[in-house]
Amino acid sequence: MNYLHCSSLVGNLAPSNRFSWGEIMKKLMTVVLSICLQGGFSLSAISAELEQIGTFDFPTSASDEAQKHFTLGVGYLHSFGWKQARTEFRKAQEIDPDFALAYWGESLTYNHPLIPVLQDPDSPKETLNRLGSTSEERHSKAPTSREKGFLRAAEAFAFTDGSLGDKRLAWMYAMLDLYENFPEDREVAAFTAVAMLSGATVSNDNRVLNNFLTESGTEISMKAGAMAMDLFRENPNHPGAAHYIIHSFDHPTYAPLALSAAEKYASIAPAVSHARHMPTHIFIQHGMWDKVAEWNDSAFLAGWDLWEPGDAAGDQNHSSDWGQYGDLQRGNFDRSELWIERAGNVLENNPGDGRSTGTLKTMKARHIIETEDWETYELNESLNSDELLALGLSAANLGELNLAQSVADRLSTLASNSPNNTTLNLISMEINALTMFKKGQEDEAIDMLMNAISIAEDQSPPRGAASPLKPVHELAGDLLLEMGNHSKAAELYETSLGRMANRPRALLGAARSYAGMNDDYNARQNFQAFYSLWKDTGIAAVSEAENYLGL
Repeated sequence: MNYLHCSSLVGNLAPSNRFSWGEIMKKLMTVVLSICLQGGFSLSAISAELEQIGTFDFPTSASDEAQKHFTLGVGYLHSFGWKQARTEFRKAQEIDPDFALAYWGESLTYNHPLIPVLQDPDSPKETLNRLGSTSEERHSKAPTSREKGFLRAAEAFAFTDGSLGDKRLAWMYAMLDLYENFPEDREVAAFTAVAMLSGATVSNDNRVLNNFLTESGTEISMKAGAMAMDLFRENPNHPGAAHYIIHSFDHPTYAPLALSAAEKYASIAPAVSHARHMPTHIFIQHGMWDKVAEWNDSAFLAGWDLWEPGDAAGDQNHSSDWGQYGDLQRGNFDRSELWIERAGNVLENNPGDGRSTGTLKTMKARHIIETEDWETYELNESLNSDELLALGLSAANLGELNLAQSVADRLSTLASNSPNNTTLNLISMEINALTMFKKGQEDEAIDMLMNAISIAEDQSPPRGAASPLKPVHELAGDLLLEMGNHSKAAELYETSLGRMANRPRALLGAARSYAGMNDDYNARQNFQAFYSLWKDTGIAAVSEAENYLGL
């Protein structure tokens, strides 16, 4: 079987080079069609048969015993299992204190390649300095040019002065240099792909900082994805290949390119919580709510079992947040409350942790908003923007307009103090508009929401749960539907569904809008889609759908 190799897709990423966006997408689709239509895979020679973390080949100069732990470390590293990877790399160091790549691997466990806040700038330096106090000393312990190249890339990140972006770009360029020298080495390709994804995050107005590159961050991600897809086609059990495909195409526009990898990934590396969660980045963009809920349940349990006092609770928080969203969209409101209980337990284990606190607040607010089981509570300065959104929506819908106005005023103040916080500003506009609408200022309210929609559409669609928790297109559609403007409401609901697929509230709104237009075909399509998701919820809208569908 003939395959398109990633070398033809990556080419030379020199600072002065541009590449054709059209050419990238054409070749990407070639790879996708090759995977989907040819039905088979050409497997490379594999030395590591690792049931829990994937299958791949990463030979080194280490002893067999050190190699065993190193291989485990690499497997965990490919799935961002930082703690597990660090443990294995340190075991390899204990067996062979001069094993350079064991220090290379550990140095990569301290800085998330994609998330800016998860950074430890000192530990990579300290790790590499344990191998040797100078670059010359460190490189003397790497017996091959390939191992020296990996080490050089780790040094590029750890010792580059300047911003995090400068460090990420230095790492990317060092890995691209290594890839140029070893284009057939699949682990070189895998780590080059993730380094490119890291470099692609360093953007300003969708351009890489300091004019280091002429390519946009999106284009770099596409090239990384092409490299990972080439590797995935050769070895569909490679954890990095599946993982980096998902990150490369983690966007509503490109998510279909990653569906095959997402379907495969959790079964590749079930030992890592992140590997169980990550496929849901693609499932959520397809509205595959059962998989979003169930895979995040699995991810949460894996993270919970691994956690020890003193550990960060990021995996638990992230999977709780997404798992609850999936359960709410499939109409399992009881499971939503279970997720809230779980998030409370995580916070108890991590008292004072900001992320755990914020996750719990968001989940409680989301439950109110998605179920529309409105409830009010005291307005105070401790409430975050999600809590204020839930309170404002509740107050307005319960007719407590003085409270709704107070919430709107509070949000206006917060938004004016944070003009660059787009989500906060959208939330402020939503509650101000809804309050005006309930006071009879319908035209002014719709004008404000149309302005909010234009702001939202200047941003990329959410890559996860709805943000804001009440999508602005949905809210505008709800108000227009109440005004009897069925055509415009239907348009906004359809736009919302294009940005966030298969949301039941948008499906219901679209169904009602089409019914009001006597468009029976589209009304039935949307009522049926809504009913299939929420038929077991018992809410009044389910009976409405049943009556319309004649069930």
